[in-house]
Amino acid sequence: MTSEIIWQSTIAGLATLLGAIIILLTGQLEEKALAFLLGFAGGIMTSVVIFDLIPSSLVYGNALVALLGFCAGLIFMLSLDIIIALCPSLKNKNLIESNNRLLKMGYLIAIGIALHDLPEGIAIAVGYAAENDLGLIIALSIGLHNIPEGMAIAAPLAMSKIPKSRIIIICILISFFTPIGALLGILLINISSHFISLLLALAGGAMAFIVKNELIPESHHKHPSFARFGFVIGIILILLIGIYHS
Repeated sequence: MTSEIIWQSTIAGLATLLGAIIILLTGQLEEKALAFLLGFAGGIMTSVVIFDLIPSSLVYGNALVALLGFCAGLIFMLSLDIIIALCPSLKNKNLIESNNRLLKMGYLIAIGIALHDLPEGIAIAVGYAAENDLGLIIALSIGLHNIPEGMAIAAPLAMSKIPKSRIIIICILISFFTPIGALLGILLINISSHFISLLLALAGGAMAFIVKNELIPESHHKHPSFARFGFVIGIILILLIGIYHS
């Protein structure tokens, strides 16, 4: 089971690298395609939170633990966003020159995504602790989510004219934050099974934050109609998987 969690979380993490490679080889995806992909990932994550993570948390614990875990996940992700937003380098007036600004933007996005990947890895681990299919579905949704994140890292770095090999190395390093998070999740679960309920809800809060604050706004900004279509398709996919395994 542990090896399965590690290799699937690694593949999900390496989806970041895939997104970067798409940018380096072909340039930015069309707005409609990116909107659909972001909306699709948002639909999958929303379904996972509503139909899997929260119900499983209630099975392993109670409503209070689920609520505390969910709120903790929201607060954790909000704290990461605030820390990144308050980064002093964002206010550096010397970064007026275009290449420097793009380079700094790329590195900041990379740092933010790396930090976000830790709780995503934890989510995969606790999903497997609760139910095999849940862990696989979470890994799938996170992998889909990581593709546009890799594109978001690569685009400004590529425009700042840094070598493609360095961009690849950066994305590979970021990709390993997901399996590191999965290892952390396995460790916490092995310490006490009581962590399962809390971590399931925490993963739900973290994923809900990503959907609400990142995927939905960004996908609608790209193309509202394709974003909504992708979101609905993502929800339908998870419902069909649930029916198939019931």
